[in-house]
Amino acid sequence: MTATYTSDDVRARLRRGMETGVLSFPLTPFDADGALDIDAFRAYLRDQIAAGPGAVFPCCGTGEFFSLAEDEYERVVTAAVEEAAGALPVVVGAGYGWAQAARFAAIAERAGADALLLMPPYLVEAPQEGLVEHVRRVAASTSLPVIVYQRAQVKIAVSSIAGLAAIPNVIGLKDGHCDLDQLQRLKLAAPPEWLFFNGAATAEMQARAYRSIGVPAYSSAVHAFAPEIAKDFFRAFHADDHERVELLLSRFYVPLVELRDKGIGYGVSLVKAAAKLRGLPVGSVRAPLADPPPEHLEQLRALLDTGLDLVR
Repeated sequence: MTATYTSDDVRARLRRGMETGVLSFPLTPFDADGALDIDAFRAYLRDQIAAGPGAVFPCCGTGEFFSLAEDEYERVVTAAVEEAAGALPVVVGAGYGWAQAARFAAIAERAGADALLLMPPYLVEAPQEGLVEHVRRVAASTSLPVIVYQRAQVKIAVSSIAGLAAIPNVIGLKDGHCDLDQLQRLKLAAPPEWLFFNGAATAEMQARAYRSIGVPAYSSAVHAFAPEIAKDFFRAFHADDHERVELLLSRFYVPLVELRDKGIGYGVSLVKAAAKLRGLPVGSVRAPLADPPPEHLEQLRALLDTGLDLVR
């Protein structure tokens, strides 16, 4: 199976999706022994797609890309493409050094993914010319469109935009730094057709600030476990229903961030724990992540009840 869309097609489909729904970053289910549970993934992803996101991004940070073997990655991407069935774009993660990222890119292309989200290289800090060359080498290995993800040790300089824009299949940037001054400079320097979206850990918290510089699209970790809440916030946000937005922020999102900040790795493990509390068969996180302790699970359960009550 191979993708049939050009970079322009994918960019246009993603742009339309970003206007109509959040970007879903699905979890990867594991069974009690820690093995990939592909049937559970399919069932879970069907529910995610039914909730109406603008696109799905399997095998990324929330999907524990960092813990997947290549054969597991291929099974997850293949299942995602089959379940999406062309109804919405499937953008998959690729990462580590450029040689390994190219191997994942080849798997994603064979499986029929629409695009790649190129995550930061493993461990190393690098100069700007090295970062551009990293993207260039990965992009040259595939015909898939590439979205560059800046977070952690990767921060793209304005001076690097021309080099990235010269790579034909680079179509945009996901931002995880929340430095709006820097992001605005990048956006002004980038080609006008590039896609930009907010990739903060709990992106709804910064959604209004990002929109103020022309970046209204965002990924939603909450969609991974409570699409009802994520959809309600998205509707209120786009309707400029400020009272509703502030109610959801103050009663649900702010407490969620405060709980998330109590544990290391909670950007993933707390999300997965919330899905388990809702009865979704996603299993536990893989090491080196760890499930939250009982006292945090009780706080999470109460917070979920509050959030769901708000949208019922």
